[in-house]
Amino acid sequence: MNKKHYNTIFFRIFLILIGITCCALLFQKSLIYSSFFFGLITLFLLVEIYFYIKNIFQFYDRTISAILSNDFSADFSKHSSFKNYQSLFKLYDTLKGKQNEQVSKDLVYRSILNNIETGVLILQKDQDGWNIFLLNDYFSKHFQVPKVSKWHYLKNQFPALCIIIEERNFEEIKTTLQVRIDKQDSQTFILQTSKTKTFDQEYYVILLDSIQKVIEKKEKEAWINLMKVISHELMNSITPIRSLTQNLNDLMQQESLSKEDLEDIKQSVSTIIHRSDHLQNFVESYRKLAMLPTPNKEKIELNSLIESTLQIMNPLFKKENINVKNTIEFNRWILVDKLQMEQVLINLLTNSMYALEEKLEKTIEISSEIKNNRTFITISDSGSGIDAEIEDKIFLPFFTTRKDGAGIGLTLSKNIIEAHGGYLNYKNENDGTSFIICLI
Repeated sequence: MNKKHYNTIFFRIFLILIGITCCALLFQKSLIYSSFFFGLITLFLLVEIYFYIKNIFQFYDRTISAILSNDFSADFSKHSSFKNYQSLFKLYDTLKGKQNEQVSKDLVYRSILNNIETGVLILQKDQDGWNIFLLNDYFSKHFQVPKVSKWHYLKNQFPALCIIIEERNFEEIKTTLQVRIDKQDSQTFILQTSKTKTFDQEYYVILLDSIQKVIEKKEKEAWINLMKVISHELMNSITPIRSLTQNLNDLMQQESLSKEDLEDIKQSVSTIIHRSDHLQNFVESYRKLAMLPTPNKEKIELNSLIESTLQIMNPLFKKENINVKNTIEFNRWILVDKLQMEQVLINLLTNSMYALEEKLEKTIEISSEIKNNRTFITISDSGSGIDAEIEDKIFLPFFTTRKDGAGIGLTLSKNIIEAHGGYLNYKNENDGTSFIICLI
C-alpha cells in the first residue's frame, strides 16, 4: 500500500478511537441513547474500514495473481481515477508490454523456423528427462512425425534418430543419418546437435538437413557463378564485334570510301578477328575441361616427377628471381598419368609465381608426406594469400584475377586430380598460400 492508503486508514482509525471515547464518556454520564448512537457510528466505521482494507488487499492480490499467471487481459483504464493504484497500474502495463513483445518475438521466430527447409527439433530438460519444446513443420511433414510433446512419444515415431541421440547421451553430435521415409529408398541426412542453457533452463537443438538438398544448393551456386563468368567473357567479345559490324555496315552504305574509311574498315576487321580468336580460345578451353581424357596411369617416382617439372619451369623462375626449394627426401612410387600430373604441377607453380610478383623475397617450397597410405604433395609460396572475397571462386572455370589469364588452370588441375581418385585443396596462411594434392 502507498502513503495515501495509510493516511486514509489512520484517519478512519482516529475517528473510531474518538467514537469509542465519546461512547464511553456518554455512557458514564448515563446518556444511554447518545452513547448507543455513537456506538452505532463507531461500529459503522469499523465495518467500513474492514471492507476498505479488504478491498485494497483483494485488488492487489488479483493484480499480482494475474501477473504471476501471465494473464494480461485486464484493462485498468476504467480505474484511471484511482490515484492510489497508479504505481500498480504502471507495473502491470510495463509487464504487459514486455509480455506482448515476447509473444510477438516468439511468433516471428516460430514462423521463421516453420518456413525453413531444415528439420528443427528443440528439446527442453526437466526433472524426468526431455520434453519437446519445438518441432517445426518441415520436420513433422518430411519425416511424417506428429507434433508430440514428450520424448518417448517421438521415440516411438522416429526411432532411427532418437536411438542415436540416446546412445550419445544427448551430447553434441555431427554425423550422417540414413532414414527410410514411407517405404521409399533410404535418404542421407546431416545430423547436427548442440546444447544451450539459459536462466537455469537447458535446451538441446537438433538439426536435420538433406545431403541432396545441400549438394543441389552448392551445384546451383556453382552454375550461377559459372554463368556469370561465361556471360562476362562472351559479352566482352560479342559487344565490340557487334559494334564494329554495325560500323562496317554504315560505311558500306556510302557511295564512296575515303582513305580514312578504308583505314577504319581495316582496323575493324582486325579487331573482329582478334575478338573471334579470343572466343575460339575460350570455347577450346571449355572443351578441354568438358572432354578431359581418362588418365593413362603408370608407375613413376615422385621425386623424378617433381624434378622434371622444375626443369621445365626453371628458366621462368630464374627470370623472376624465385627461389624454389624441393624438400622431398624420400622415394615414393605413385601411379599417375605423367603428362597430366606435370600439367597440374606446372599450373600450381605458375599460380605461385604470379602470387609472388609484388614480393621482394620470392620463395616456393615443395614438400610431401605419407598419411594413411595416401601421398600428399604441397606447393607453398610466400605471397599475400588468397583474398577472402574470392576464396569460393578460385576453382570456378574461367575465373581469374590476371589480365592475361584464361581462368582454367586450377579448374583443370582439380579435374585431373579427381580423375586420379584424389583431391586438390588449398590452405590460406598469413605468409602465403599452400595447395595440397592428395593421391590415393
